[in-house]
Amino acid sequence: MSSPEEAATPLPDVAPRLRDLRRRRGLTLEAAAQRAGLSPAHLSRLETGHRQPSLPMLLGLARLYGSTVAELLGELAPEREPIIRAGSREPSEADGWTYHQTGGAGRAMQALRLVVPYGSQGELVRVHPGEEWLHVLKGRLRLSLGDAVHELAPGDSAHFDSLTPHRLAAAGREGAELLFVHTLLQSPDLHAHN
Repeated sequence: MSSPEEAATPLPDVAPRLRDLRRRRGLTLEAAAQRAGLSPAHLSRLETGHRQPSLPMLLGLARLYGSTVAELLGELAPEREPIIRAGSREPSEADGWTYHQTGGAGRAMQALRLVVPYGSQGELVRVHPGEEWLHVLKGRLRLSLGDAVHELAPGDSAHFDSLTPHRLAAAGREGAELLFVHTLLQSPDLHAHN
């Protein structure tokens, strides 16, 4: 049994994987940071383990490197198992968001179950190629798409082009839980603006 202190240490192996993936893509620290919307110093701290990445940062870096959050977390299975059993994978937490891997690694899309607490990441706007689909399971979700703001209740879904500036936030103090699927860039055009 691990102690609560040990269990609270998140994402221990992400830092070297972030560095390795960037180098495999032939990107300098400065170029990768610029495309990811981070300062080179911040990306350097992520790569050395001095700073923990938030979930939106992990998603953005995974897309930039043509990878998945599952790969960044070292969850590559030796074969593509089509069934993911409940409780078979430990959830991860980053910057308040809790996420459960609900899909397989190395696929063209990534599926997650997200728990979004009230007040976390509300200011972060994302823009990137691809599509996103989400379905609210619990709580209420505020989805900003371009200039429009939508409030989704349990049972509501959204499917949109990720090039539309978008932002997710829990609309109520109870937080929100949702299923989330997004397409990945398998061979990213590193000259494209993210």
